[in-house]
Amino acid sequence: MTDAMIRVKLPAHLRRLAEVDGEVGLDVAPPVTLAAVLDALEERHPVLRGTIRDHGTHRRRAFVRFFACEEDLSHDSPDQSLPAAVVAGSEPLLVVGAMAGG
Repeated sequence: MTDAMIRVKLPAHLRRLAEVDGEVGLDVAPPVTLAAVLDALEERHPVLRGTIRDHGTHRRRAFVRFFACEEDLSHDSPDQSLPAAVVAGSEPLLVVGAMAGG
């Protein structure tokens, strides 16, 4: 099987930190899971380690959410396959900073 070209959209503050404009394109070998995409993202942009998920546990940070194909994937297992449209490259994986306050 060939690697999938995954499109990742980061929030503005993480784009600035990683010094990227627009989407990040990542080659990810199957199976394409959230964990595999985040591993590839952190490998390519080491400055992002610890910003999206905890260094030690690899658990999602409290104020970070993941969306794809109009679905919230934030509470799905990181080892679950991403939607087919994300794997095909027709839809991006969105990393979103959650809003808090009142």
